[in-house]
Amino acid sequence: MNDQDILPGSSASAVSAPFPESLHPTGTGVSPTTPRIILHLDMDSFYASVEVQRRPELAGKPVVIGADPKQGKGRGVVSTCSYEARAFGIRSAMPISQAYVLCPHAVFLPPDFPAYVQASTAVMEILRSYGFLMEQVSIDEAFLDISALEDFTPAQALAEEIKAAIRHRLGLSCSIGIAPSRTVAKIASDFKKPDGLTIVTPPALQEFLAPLPVRKIPGVGKKAEGLLFEMGIKTIGDLARQDVQGLMGRFGRSAIALHQLAHGRDESGVIDGQETKSISRETTFESDTDDVDVLVSTLDVLIRGVCGNLAEEQLRFKTLTLKIRYTGFITRSRSRSLSHFSRDASVVRSLVHALFREEYDGRKIRLIGIRLSSFEKIDASQATLPVE
Repeated sequence: MNDQDILPGSSASAVSAPFPESLHPTGTGVSPTTPRIILHLDMDSFYASVEVQRRPELAGKPVVIGADPKQGKGRGVVSTCSYEARAFGIRSAMPISQAYVLCPHAVFLPPDFPAYVQASTAVMEILRSYGFLMEQVSIDEAFLDISALEDFTPAQALAEEIKAAIRHRLGLSCSIGIAPSRTVAKIASDFKKPDGLTIVTPPALQEFLAPLPVRKIPGVGKKAEGLLFEMGIKTIGDLARQDVQGLMGRFGRSAIALHQLAHGRDESGVIDGQETKSISRETTFESDTDDVDVLVSTLDVLIRGVCGNLAEEQLRFKTLTLKIRYTGFITRSRSRSLSHFSRDASVVRSLVHALFREEYDGRKIRLIGIRLSSFEKIDASQATLPVE
């Protein structure tokens, strides 16, 4: 059953009728006086859900996608897991050996990125079919600017239709948040996972945000959360009530944007993502690690991810960047540009491992990532990409 939250102050109510054809936009332009309405869609436990859809016998079981646990002695990390596995305390980026200790009877599967890319493409095609300005921000999430609807009641009807289409056509569930700003829409999509629908209207912004932990603001990590806690700020409401000058004394000019977000104010819009600027994958480890085997196996998972996206987008790349964040939030990156465009996974792997050897100095690592950029399109007939 869907979880649907219409926050107090909203005039929207449950709508069971299909989304009216007359409300599908013919363009992306809206009147300057039209209220902004942003929809954020986030697929639920995406990789694990694709595996369960392909193998119905896994339904209801704890499913972990990642490295081989090898009876608790394996290297590498958890890529993602089902909600049943999360009930045992398993989380993304957790060492796979720890995940095995927490739930040895879980079903452990290696990532199948071609299958995930195929499912992602199908989801995004459904979203694009509605004709709104769309921005895909990862393999399993996207924003739509649905301001042309002019009201949150038809926005709810649209969200229900999208959720039904994805479930009926693909057998997958998603969670959707709708709000007057991009940031609040993203927070709302996470409010009632899985299979949730949360609508935050302008009058309900402060009531929705105030009781939430400050960690719910995108970009606020453990370090920033700790600094805020030291100031007695634990909720978004606490943050909103702070004097911005006092915040700037601790966080610098970034405090201005943080304070604005606490009030639900966010002027960033939806950007048409049809032209791919970069493809990236990164992992933040649950505990900082200097285990080279774990780091290398994690890089191999990320490599498969970016190569899967190359195949999906039918692109060749020329520049690869390796990003490492050490303990203490010291971030380093190294880039290498090829003399020619390539779509060869072995080239990606060779570059990544070479850059890792050049950069890694033995310190513990908090985050590691890969980014591809500088692209050219290729013919569909040439798009098959080996990722093994």
